[in-house]
Amino acid sequence: MNYRAVILFFLISFSYATAVRADSLLPASVTEQWTPVPPVITAPAGGVPSDAVILFDGKNADAWAPVMPGSKGWQVADGALVIVPKSGFLRTKASFGDIQLHIEFREPAEVQGHGQGRGNSGVFFMGLYELQVLDSYHNPTYVNGQAASIYKQYAPLVNTCRPPGEWQSYDAVFIAPRFGPDGALLSPARATVFHNGVLVLYDVALKGPTAYRGYPHYTPHPACLPLQLQDHGDKVAFRNIWVRELHLSSP
Repeated sequence: MNYRAVILFFLISFSYATAVRADSLLPASVTEQWTPVPPVITAPAGGVPSDAVILFDGKNADAWAPVMPGSKGWQVADGALVIVPKSGFLRTKASFGDIQLHIEFREPAEVQGHGQGRGNSGVFFMGLYELQVLDSYHNPTYVNGQAASIYKQYAPLVNTCRPPGEWQSYDAVFIAPRFGPDGALLSPARATVFHNGVLVLYDVALKGPTAYRGYPHYTPHPACLPLQLQDHGDKVAFRNIWVRELHLSSP
């Protein structure tokens, strides 16, 4: 057998088949999308994106208001927003739906209490859905109540807590629930969370607003509501708080 001729035949056949397939493909331009053009923003390293809403930059708490009537709110000290125990929750004056959130927090350096009684606070999306803040550094508790959990719903994938007294961060994407005109739930709230740069919750579907006792369930509420920070009696500090409104048409 003339092996060279056989090899040459197969090479010619393959080249012809490839050329035919290439000619039958649609032009590359058919799958090119040119509009709408994404807005241009700036995002400096370690800084705040230019389209973010700054909620606390260390100077004042003007973007916040106490939830409890008559409360004087929390203390601004050394560039941080510090819980004043028994002063009640804080809420943003603005309301939000779908957001990207960045927030930094510091647990009290002097360790007091254990379990849920140690450095407890919380970030409440829409004032309803809690991302737990807790000193979970060598501090056992129920896992769906430890730091970076969606309280009483989802435990974090890992515990990446730093020692008390060190600054930590949450970066989260929260997608608000959608309700129909009749109040029926169309899609649940969803959340993805990074704790200290580590993915701890990925696109979890929330079962309803946070419930301490019993099971959560949805009731219709406005598309945008204030963000809230919890006073649980511990002097947790916060800084560098900003959000980006995402304006998603659907989750």
